[in-house]
Amino acid sequence: MSYIENYNFWLNHPKLDKSLKEELLNLDEKEKEDCFYTDVKFQTAGMRGLMGVGPNRLNIHTVRKATQGFAQYLNSIGGKAVAIGYDNRFHSQEFAYDSAKLLAANGIKAYIFDTLRPTPELSFAVRYLKCAGGIMITASHNPKQYNGYKLYDETGCQLIPEIAQCVIDEIDKIEDILAIEPGEYDPSLIVEVNKEVDEAYKEAVLSIRLRKDVNKNFTIAYSPEHGTSYIPVMTSLKEAGFNVSVVESQKDPDPAFSNTKTPNPEEKGAYEGVLELAKEINADLLLVCDPDGDRMGVGVKHNGEYIILNGNQTGALLLEYILKTYEDLGIKVDNPCMFNTIVTSDIGEAVARYHGVDCEKTLTGFKYIGNKVRVYEKSHAKNYVFGYEESYGSLIAPFVRDKDATQACLMLAEACGYYLSQGMSLQDAVEDIYKKVGAFYDSQISIMLPGADGAIKLNQIMTSIRENPFTVPGYKTLKIEDYKLRITVEGDKKYDLLGHDISDVLKYYLDDGSFIAIRPSGTEPKCKFYLSCKADTYANAKKKNDEFTAFLKKLVN
Repeated sequence: MSYIENYNFWLNHPKLDKSLKEELLNLDEKEKEDCFYTDVKFQTAGMRGLMGVGPNRLNIHTVRKATQGFAQYLNSIGGKAVAIGYDNRFHSQEFAYDSAKLLAANGIKAYIFDTLRPTPELSFAVRYLKCAGGIMITASHNPKQYNGYKLYDETGCQLIPEIAQCVIDEIDKIEDILAIEPGEYDPSLIVEVNKEVDEAYKEAVLSIRLRKDVNKNFTIAYSPEHGTSYIPVMTSLKEAGFNVSVVESQKDPDPAFSNTKTPNPEEKGAYEGVLELAKEINADLLLVCDPDGDRMGVGVKHNGEYIILNGNQTGALLLEYILKTYEDLGIKVDNPCMFNTIVTSDIGEAVARYHGVDCEKTLTGFKYIGNKVRVYEKSHAKNYVFGYEESYGSLIAPFVRDKDATQACLMLAEACGYYLSQGMSLQDAVEDIYKKVGAFYDSQISIMLPGADGAIKLNQIMTSIRENPFTVPGYKTLKIEDYKLRITVEGDKKYDLLGHDISDVLKYYLDDGSFIAIRPSGTEPKCKFYLSCKADTYANAKKKNDEFTAFLKKLVN
């Protein structure tokens, strides 16, 4: 159907939600096209998009369609129960409880949290409650206008492409999205979950500690950014003995994110409140979590000033601390392996190799790392020691199969205490890593491309770069990996690129050890350029990054 036909189908449907019909009637022509020209898609983190009316928005009808498709898939494999969690966003609780009713109407038991919880606890609950899958209603770190829908398998891992496709196939069988309603169901199939899972999750988090007697004579400033992580992070840090203070104006759940410029730890505005608190209490460590509690941002006091670390630095820092502590304490791990992604800086791999640990890279999306855990649990060929992405998400211990900011906050607090006892700030520890493995400066360029026109432009950008490879002035391109065509190009030779699913990603390896990667975002309408620049010093790496950035902006324009 054209977007006009789709619009009229919704407009004239007797079961269209009344509040959505009112919104539909007030759309201008451009908004009509964007809301109705396509369906909101499952991407790297499930289904995520702007809230509103139409098949290209998150609303009660698009959520029902996804849940009905998931229910049909679960019934086809004999799945009996699903765990459901939700965050602080507009409509999250509504979508979660409606999903529980729809599952029950399909004969599937729904364990639903009695109030908001972080995403990693939902992942934990799937396994703890022995469910066949999970649903998390969240838009993670996106702005307040967004919501989202993540699906999990029986291990608490986000659905990998093969399983997601089975769900999509069931979704595609649904002809009338607006006709889906819970209808009659057995109320006993809906069970509210409360303190039992909270306690089990908390004890699992506390079990990750490596140096329980570490120095705790310092102060932590923390913000949950109005999201779900306030209780688990504060509880874990305090029970471990750390002195932590919260940004009071940002501690309560708020779907409008009223007292923060952004809930995204990748953006500077997320740190304004916690920086103000840090200065008041003279904190040595700053921690912020995104709304669904899977990502952690970090700031450190260094020479009297506060420095915000990026996700690559934080991941490398956590990895270095964990592996160094294993060595110091004589903890032996057979065939240890660290996991990160193809767009994550090579500094993490360098740290792993320095300590004699293997590194495996996956496509973007923590589901790929979670699936690696499953594979090696069965084969015992390798043992997981750490996994992370450049986008501020990591997992210390795999009793969760997604990014877990509560674990990350606890381990980083421990690392901070350890380094302070050695007369070092966390920034000193980062600089020490540069001395060991080389300096890296990592950054991103993002081009926003909203709407139907934006989707066309995004495809044009990727096609143009794919068909017309660029060369950075002054540097030789050693090879180009194309994860969509699944080929590696080295000069005039081409090789099959194996070991990964198909993904629209291009990665350029340069002769100085740097790389540039390009991919469309899986959660927002934008094209992302990842720059990882290596040099002998951090200053030189930054200078190189500035050159690359200027070149790429000119190239895209």
